[in-house]
Amino acid sequence: MSTSFILHADLDAFYASVEQWDNPELQGKAVLVGGSPQGRGVVASCSYEARKFGVHAAMPMAQAVRRCPQGIVVPSRFHRYEEVSRQVMAIFRSITPLVEPISLDEAFLDVTHLIEKGIPMAVAGRDLKERVKEGTGLVISVGLATSKSVAKIASDLSKPDGLLVVAPGREREFLAPLPVKVLWGVGPKTEERLVQEGVKTLGDLARQSEAWARERFGVRGPELLALSRSQDDRPVVPEHEAKSISAEVTFEKDLSDPSAIAFQLSKLCLKVAMRLAAEKARGRTVTVKLRLADFTTFNRSVTLPAPVSDATALQRAAQQLVSKELRPGRAFRLLGVGVSHFAEEGQLPLPEES
Repeated sequence: MSTSFILHADLDAFYASVEQWDNPELQGKAVLVGGSPQGRGVVASCSYEARKFGVHAAMPMAQAVRRCPQGIVVPSRFHRYEEVSRQVMAIFRSITPLVEPISLDEAFLDVTHLIEKGIPMAVAGRDLKERVKEGTGLVISVGLATSKSVAKIASDLSKPDGLLVVAPGREREFLAPLPVKVLWGVGPKTEERLVQEGVKTLGDLARQSEAWARERFGVRGPELLALSRSQDDRPVVPEHEAKSISAEVTFEKDLSDPSAIAFQLSKLCLKVAMRLAAEKARGRTVTVKLRLADFTTFNRSVTLPAPVSDATALQRAAQQLVSKELRPGRAFRLLGVGVSHFAEEGQLPLPEES
C-alpha cells in the first residue's frame, strides 16, 4: 500500500484573529470574542494575549473578564467568520481537491500528490502557511504526517504559528513520549482512567494488549490502541451528505442545577453552530439527547417553521426542550444537541467530535 501524506491546518485563535485583522486597534491586545459578561455569555474565542491569563474558549465570559480585566470583549460575528473561512478553504482547495473541513477554522488536506512530485514535506507546509497569510492576513499552524491522527497532534503541538513534520517511519517515536490526553478521543475522564492504570504516555498505551484495552474501554479500546501505535488509515473525505450534525458531552458528575445545565447547553449549541457554518447548512429539526443518572436515555425534538444555523436560535429551541425535562431530584449524566432536516444547500463532511 502506498503512503499517504496528510496535512492538518488549524487557524490560530480564529475568531479573535479575524477581529484583530479587521480592527488594527485590537492587534497585540487581549481580545475576548463571545457573549456579554453581564449575562450567561461564553467565550467563543480569545487571542493569545488573553490566554496568558488562563482564559480559554467555552469559559463563562464573566469569569474570563475577572481573570483578564484588560480584555476587550467583542461580540461574535459568525457571518464574517464564515466569509473568511470560505476564503481559507478556497486556498486549501487551490492546492488539493482533497480537503476535509472539520470546522470553520480547521481542515485535513491530502497532499500526497505534492510529496510524490518530490516536494519536501516541510516546503509543502510552509507554502500553505504563506498562501493563507498572503491571502487573508491570518496565521495557521500546520502538522504534516502519514495519517490524520498524527498530523492533528503535530499541528496542535506546533501552535501558535507553527509547522511540525513527522517523517514516515518516525510516527511511533514521535507519539511515544506524549501524554495520552493529546490523542483524539481521549477526554478528561478517559485520561483519568488511563493514568490510574499507570498508562501516562502514548508509548505506555501502545504497549498494552487489545484484550486489556477492550476490557477497560469496550469497542473504543482497540481504536485508541491503534491510534497510539500510529495505525490510522482513514482517508481525507472531501464531501458527503450529512444527515445530521450534533455534539454531546458526558459529565464527570451528574448535573441537576438548571443554570449549570443551561451553560453546558450553550457550549454544545456553539459547537453545532460552528459545524453548521462549516458545512454551509441550516436545519429545521432540533433534537436534544438526555441521559439520566440511572442511564435512562431519551430524545426530544422540535421542528421549526424555518431552518436555523446560529447558536442563539439553536439554544432557544434546545433550552425549551430541556426545560420541560428538569424536575426536582432529576440529575443528568449526558447532554446532546443535534440538527437535522437540512435546507437544500451544499454540505461538507464533518466527523462527530469525540
